[in-house]
Amino acid sequence: MGTFSRLGNDLYGGRKSIDFVNKRGPWYLVSVLLVAAAIAIVLLRGLNFGVEFTGGTQFDVDVAASSATQDTADELRQEIADSGIEAAGTPTVTTSSRDALIVQTENLSNADNDAILQIIDDVTGASGDAISQTEIGPSWGQQVAQRAVLGVVIFLILVVLFIWAYFREWKMSVAALVALFHDIAITIGIYALSGFPVTPSAVTGLLAILGFSLYDTVVVFDKVRENTTSAELRRTRYTYAEAANLAVNQTLVRSINTAIVALIPIGAILYVSTVQLGASSLQDLALSQFVGMAVGVYSSIFLAPRLLVHMKSSETEVKLEEKRAKARARAMADPYATVPSFAEDMPVEDEPGTDPADRPVVDRDRPQIAGNAPRTAPPRASEAVGRGRVVPPSRGPVADSRAAGRQQPSRQTRSKRGKK
Repeated sequence: MGTFSRLGNDLYGGRKSIDFVNKRGPWYLVSVLLVAAAIAIVLLRGLNFGVEFTGGTQFDVDVAASSATQDTADELRQEIADSGIEAAGTPTVTTSSRDALIVQTENLSNADNDAILQIIDDVTGASGDAISQTEIGPSWGQQVAQRAVLGVVIFLILVVLFIWAYFREWKMSVAALVALFHDIAITIGIYALSGFPVTPSAVTGLLAILGFSLYDTVVVFDKVRENTTSAELRRTRYTYAEAANLAVNQTLVRSINTAIVALIPIGAILYVSTVQLGASSLQDLALSQFVGMAVGVYSSIFLAPRLLVHMKSSETEVKLEEKRAKARARAMADPYATVPSFAEDMPVEDEPGTDPADRPVVDRDRPQIAGNAPRTAPPRASEAVGRGRVVPPSRGPVADSRAAGRQQPSRQTRSKRGKK
């Protein structure tokens, strides 16, 4: 845990950095492939809409308290699925209260309806007035879907207005909406792949993840805005992309911690509702929220900031700042960084601008005499000393000073000084 804390401090202070905004091609490709795969799954496999959306038959079974258990519900579901009735191939059986079970199937014929009643009687012992039957029309599910779509549209409009009013940047609104579409598409694709029925609980979970994904993205964008103000960029001398990448690194640990805290309880609910409770409304809600939150953390770190930097890179001010940053980097470059260090076995090369033919050949095995002595530089000419300056005239007598050991202006008494 201490190592993770130190890593978070290093990321926040900029001592360590993970590049999240550059190398756009590979990460864009990953997001596009995930969204394309999700859309393909929905088109090829389709969504398994529940009885609330397609219409069907619901049986409310009153049983003894000892029979209103998950084991009884699992046994009843298996018996109905194995009965060979096509409309009841994937029934939904849940516990409603301490003394009731709910069975949902597609629309049944009279013969299939009687067969289902007989199976319920064989498994639970309930018959007659203990079983109430209700026909569910698809209109209720259509109303739920229409209201959900209306809610999503209103939510997206409010999101655009909020981000534009808070950040004063429409490009942040576009990046946030793209991230939301990314999260919704992948969540629906995984939901279709799982085969879970689409129920009002699943729609509720899908609406809930929109808020979580937007919240995580807004936190990252708020730090990006703080790091990319004109004063902050002049102080740190970062480009817009570097400042945005620092913001993502500074919020990385917070995003991971928030995701872990949120996903652990939802994962526990998903496990309990799927493994121990069987098919229930809890698993529909938990699956959509679990997948949506996990994908929302990914999009807020890898997709939304990168898309924002990509759109901002075309602005004139951002381009000028990048040019100034490159000029500063060239000015601060070490001119001797590419000079190789001396080694004993390195080859001896001529100095630039000299001709090797003009140099005398020196035989190091022969004694050095005047005939083959190497050429040396001529002696330096005597330099002028005391020239080039005018000594100012002395304002008083000059005499030898015993203290200084040289001539110094002597100070006369006041009586011997001339009147001024």
